[in-house]
Amino acid sequence: MGEHGDNAGGRPELAVSRIALGCGNFGGVGSAPEFFGQGLTEDQAFELMDAAWESGIGWFDTADAYGGGRSERAIGRWMASRGVRPRLTTKTFNPMEAGADHGLKPDRIARQLRSSLDRLGVDRVELYLAHDYDPDVPLAEVFGAYGAAQADGLIGAYGVSNFDAAQLTAALAAGTPQAVQNSYSLLVRHDERELLPLCAARGVAYLAFGPLAGGWLTGKYRRGAPYPAGSRMTQRPEPYQEFLTSLTFDSLDRLQAIAARRGTSLAGLALGWLLADDRVAQVVIGPGRPEHLTPVAEALRHPVTEAERTEIEAAVAGRAEGTAP
Repeated sequence: MGEHGDNAGGRPELAVSRIALGCGNFGGVGSAPEFFGQGLTEDQAFELMDAAWESGIGWFDTADAYGGGRSERAIGRWMASRGVRPRLTTKTFNPMEAGADHGLKPDRIARQLRSSLDRLGVDRVELYLAHDYDPDVPLAEVFGAYGAAQADGLIGAYGVSNFDAAQLTAALAAGTPQAVQNSYSLLVRHDERELLPLCAARGVAYLAFGPLAGGWLTGKYRRGAPYPAGSRMTQRPEPYQEFLTSLTFDSLDRLQAIAARRGTSLAGLALGWLLADDRVAQVVIGPGRPEHLTPVAEALRHPVTEAERTEIEAAVAGRAEGTAP
């Protein structure tokens, strides 16, 4: 699904596929220990990986703590059973079980990377990320451990996740991270002011997760209606509390109208908006079922033009925190 490797800063970016399959719901709901063993079953994960691979998605994104290791294990078993090898991103920081150790101490990084490779059944991953900022470990030590893994051939490149602009600036002074993976969507645009320009200037690949804002950009949440069973708002609503405003629903209504006029779904419109931004190197999607891959195809078939980007951004202008409707 295409490669992204150019930037305005003169240094080649990490070459990544524009779309990656996010595997955070395999055997859990992200890294939350209280949901380990839930999420998609292994059979459901296999069905989704089959559909993604057949659709041309050849980069899978996971983490050691997704499902307490179940996500990596499912990917490893799928690769072994299918005889195929997607390119891989994995990460470390979060605990593997409630109360377990976490963080980015060098000895933990080395241990967690080895365990990730064992679960995945591979001898290296293309990209290894620090899943969060660790204030207790100097960045030079973190990247020393990542650099050692790189020198040993265990990882192709390394980067960071959930870092703000100040933290990424410090990271660039301490090492050579080639990517940052953060939440970014039409409803979550905190990185536009500082981090995206920094990435463009320093040749750091910007990878966007949560492109549909936990399902809010699919149209599944309706003003005044109960949340659908099994949705993120019934499982883990805390990250999305800022969306509970009348202004958000007004924005969604406007976006839905634009999508209908273009002949796409709301999700297809939201993904198309991201893919039209050259600053975004990769969009990490997290579908729950094979049919959730349809908006990706829509976004690729119906690219968002510059004029449409302006209209889409105007539709969400002014959305802010307020009182729940």
